[in-house]
Formats: sequence, C-alpha cells, structure tokens
Amino acid sequence: MSGVLYIVATPIGNLEDITYRAVRVLGEADLIACEDTRQTRKLLDRYSIHTPTISYHEHNEAERAAELAARLIEGTTIALVSDAGMPLVSDPGYRLVRAALDNGVPVQTVPGPSAALAALAASGLPTDAFHFGGFLPSKAGQRVKALQALAGEQATLIFYEAPHRLMEALEAIEATLGPRPVVVGRELTKIHEEFLRGTAAGIRAQLAQRAVVKGEVTVLIGKAAAPPPDERPLDEAVRELMAGGTPRMEAIKQVARRRGLSKREVYDSLLEGK
Repeated sequence: MSGVLYIVATPIGNLEDITYRAVRVLGEADLIACEDTRQTRKLLDRYSIHTPTISYHEHNEAERAAELAARLIEGTTIALVSDAGMPLVSDPGYRLVRAALDNGVPVQTVPGPSAALAALAASGLPTDAFHFGGFLPSKAGQRVKALQALAGEQATLIFYEAPHRLMEALEAIEATLGPRPVVVGRELTKIHEEFLRGTAAGIRAQLAQRAVVKGEVTVLIGKAAAPPPDERPLDEAVRELMAGGTPRMEAIKQVARRRGLSKREVYDSLLEGK
C-alpha cells in the first residue's frame, strides 16, 4: 500500500501560527521534505518534533521528486513543507505532487498561513476579487510587461518581492499603473511587522529615507477603475464587435456578459430591432 503525501502550511514568521493538525501530521510522518532543513528544524524543535528531514528545493527538485515519489509508492508517509507559508505557492513542490498523483498516491493538504492572504486581509484594499502574481520578474522590461498585462484587472493585485528590488518594483508600478492605492506589507506576523499605505510614489519616498529595506515583502495594488457603463443600443454594441471580426453569436455572448444580461435577452432585443 502506498503512503500519503501531506502538503503542510507552516508559519510565515510567528511560530505560534501553526495548527494542531499540522503539528500532529509533522510528528506522525515518516519523513519531512523541506526547502532548508535548518530553517524547518527551528519549528520542529519548538514543538518537540523529531521526524527525520530531507532537503527538497529548487536546485534538487527534479531528481529529489523522483526519489520521494518512489518512497511514497513503497508506503512512506511524507510531509512537504516550505520555509514559510503554504508549499507550492511561489515555492517548489509541483513536481512531487504531480508525481504522487500520477502514481496513485493520496495527496492531502494541511492548510494554514499564507503571506498573500494575510497581507490582503489587513491591507484595506478590496478583497472581493484578487490576482496573485507570485514574484514580479527581476528584469525591468519583463516587470513592466507583466504589470501592463494586468493593468485592466478588476481585482486587487498581489505580488511577493525581494527587499533589494522593492524600490525598482514601486517605480515600475508608478510608471505603469499610475497613482493607484498601494500597500506594502513587510515582516508579516513578526516583531517588526509593518504596513505602508499610499501610492507607489509616496511609499517609495518613505522608503528612500531608510538606509536599507529588510525582510519579506508583499506588495498589493488596488484594482483598476471600472470602465464607464456602455449605454449604447445593444444592436450597435453587437455590430461593432462583428465589424472587428467577432462571430455574431460570440458578439452577442460578450455584450450579454458586459451588460449583465442573458444571451437570450440580447438576441431577443436584436430581433425586436429588426
């Protein structure tokens, strides 16, 4: 019988932010796969967990995933953790999960802390819809393109960022998205937790007064302004899309979605117009 792969969320800073279930699973597992065994050992020592650990990080993920999958098939129960937060979210783990599932090994998640959700909840920005983009590209041109692609998103944008690239990221946000509300969460749940709120330019000015910016950083950007309502006659809106090459039924579907109507309502309106 195969083992089980547990995906276990761990604290993003404060070691008290761990669930009872996570402590139990980490203690009962045969092996814990972790990004940095030294980092995970701090958590395990805090809760007197003596389960053996093995490294599993971006530099050995390909070969280690195959090794761990083989052990799972043999019946080993493995808990996968990252250095902080939910594994696989901007962290290694996908290959192992995919290998486990492909071989019929059960995969269970043990949810818990997430820097993206913790920052969103305390940001003061709309939470009804959000887009998590992981880390922004490190190269300036690619960073701008990534932001431009999301410029029209009707959702709060969330990114992780390295502290040494934060000023460059804020500059790109300012240049690409303008004076939208921005929140920078730093060192979440830790002693020096901090939220900076304002525009990208305003936050950059605040940070420029500091000798250095340290710690884990989450950047949130307010959603794009909603486009003005389209008050044109329905048949005119449909004709415009068709003139651009959109098939008639697809044009009806798009207009219906934008207006909050059913396709039948738009179709009937066109028939009445005739």
